[in-house]
Amino acid sequence: MLFLCQRSGIPVSDICQHRFLLYNKDATQHLFQVSAGLESLVIGENQIQSQVRKAEQVVKQEGFGRIISTLFEKANKAGKRVRAQTNIASGAVSVSSAAVELALTKLPGSVSSAMMLVIGAGEMGKRIIEHLVAKGCTKMVVMNRSEDKVAAIRKEMQSGVEIIYKPLDEILACAAEANVIFTSTSSETPLFLKEHVEILPPCPADYARLFVDISVPRNVGSCVAELDSARVYNVDDLKEVVAANKEDRARKSMEALPIIREETIEFEGWRDSLQTFPTIRKLRSKTERIRAECVEKLISKHGNGMDKKTREAVEKQTRIIVNNILDYPMKHLRYDGTGSSKLRETLENMQAVNRIYELDGELLEEKIREKKDKK
Repeated sequence: MLFLCQRSGIPVSDICQHRFLLYNKDATQHLFQVSAGLESLVIGENQIQSQVRKAEQVVKQEGFGRIISTLFEKANKAGKRVRAQTNIASGAVSVSSAAVELALTKLPGSVSSAMMLVIGAGEMGKRIIEHLVAKGCTKMVVMNRSEDKVAAIRKEMQSGVEIIYKPLDEILACAAEANVIFTSTSSETPLFLKEHVEILPPCPADYARLFVDISVPRNVGSCVAELDSARVYNVDDLKEVVAANKEDRARKSMEALPIIREETIEFEGWRDSLQTFPTIRKLRSKTERIRAECVEKLISKHGNGMDKKTREAVEKQTRIIVNNILDYPMKHLRYDGTGSSKLRETLENMQAVNRIYELDGELLEEKIREKKDKK
């Protein structure tokens, strides 16, 4: 929780209001469902997976450890697999199309007469533009850090559609002329706050200016909604638009769940199999110690008559012998990810090896040493 607070700048008390806790398999499955788009407002939408990929990068940069790092890798794999093997993303209403539908239901006038401002020309922004054009909008202003993406979108649009590029430093001037403002940028801080919006001139016909914010984090501060001259809608408000797709969403979720369960079992099996690593390490350490002691005794007994080349040959050959002997135990101490029965068998083998080679005492001593080192 402290990490989230430091990373976002949001007080812990505010974060706690929106948190829920899941553990072990439940947490794994939930993350995989998030990556696949099953927990999104619009089932199968792609933006969430890019956010999971960003989270994976943060996990690796911050050094959260092998298990958490692998968890996010597997989550991205699960998301990709669901989209590749099901039709979860085909024909579904997108967040951007739902945003346009919502704006048009709240707009007092017609789409052709309203002045549209789209801030952000990434994938979501591009989709907003396409949906606006499909609904009859023939002129809009698009703001972005650079003009390249806007120019590319303009080329793809049908003739008769006017897309005007403006740089982001003219945001308030452009907002002043707009009836509807769509925001879809990756900005970490709000683009619009109450003090920005309250100085804007009123919209034509004296109706409230519409802000439709589909950004994560949000581009429009919640304080803007306090103004009578503004109406603010975000992703949470899109529910009324996508509610009609409830049956289709449920069916597509059912298609994806077997894949999610399979990927969850595979990850949980891999994580549980990590229990065998200390046993493998200790078994190798113990056999190497025995080998080295035997070689040392041999050299001590015949050292005077043993040249360097012969000593190296003895070392090499005894290592080969030990590795050959360990080959079969090691195979049965490594989980191959084939299922719960194989994992159970692997863990039983681990217990047997610990007992046969009397490794339990050594492993306990190692844990005690690790605790002392941490102190």
